[in-house]
Amino acid sequence: MSDLPQLHALVDACRWIGARGWAPATGGNMSVREDARWCWLSESGKDKGSLTAADLLQVDIASGTAPSGRRPSAETGLHTLIYRLYPQAGAVLHVHTVNATVLSRIEKSPALRLRGYEMQKSLRGQTSHLESITIPLFDNDQDIDALARRIERRAAEAPLEYGFLLRGHGLTCWGRDVAEARRHLEGLEFLFECELRLRQLEGV
Repeated sequence: MSDLPQLHALVDACRWIGARGWAPATGGNMSVREDARWCWLSESGKDKGSLTAADLLQVDIASGTAPSGRRPSAETGLHTLIYRLYPQAGAVLHVHTVNATVLSRIEKSPALRLRGYEMQKSLRGQTSHLESITIPLFDNDQDIDALARRIERRAAEAPLEYGFLLRGHGLTCWGRDVAEARRHLEGLEFLFECELRLRQLEGV
């Protein structure tokens, strides 16, 4: 087990996520980058609310394999894709919140666009509610390799700045470290709840 300080930050984030019900029934998966070659990813089937450092597996970013032989999350290929695409990405959080899941099914376009919310400033680089943020949307797929290829093609057209939504599945977001990824998750979840309630009130 590595003594990487970010591992302990990731365990804390997982327990925080679990306490909020954002990764129910062992759902969700979280990871942190070790270096250019390796990341640490939550083991498949583990409850995130009671995760320990021993439940994180070292995974090769290029191949998605765990030298230990244990089974990392089913969505390992999405985590390693983000680390390959964005060298600045230091942590990835994937959750199954109700707001993200429902909103991903209501929004029919290939991206969710948000504007007018002060909490947009919780996202790196955002300085005003007058700016617009775009969260890409992808149809869910049990074939993670095929899904990763679709996401990679989309990323070649425009950077995936904070994260993306999978329809009927949830949110994947990231940051330069665990603290930033956690802030992005909390900020986006707040924005999703606001947008969902607004649409309900407006009958959209």
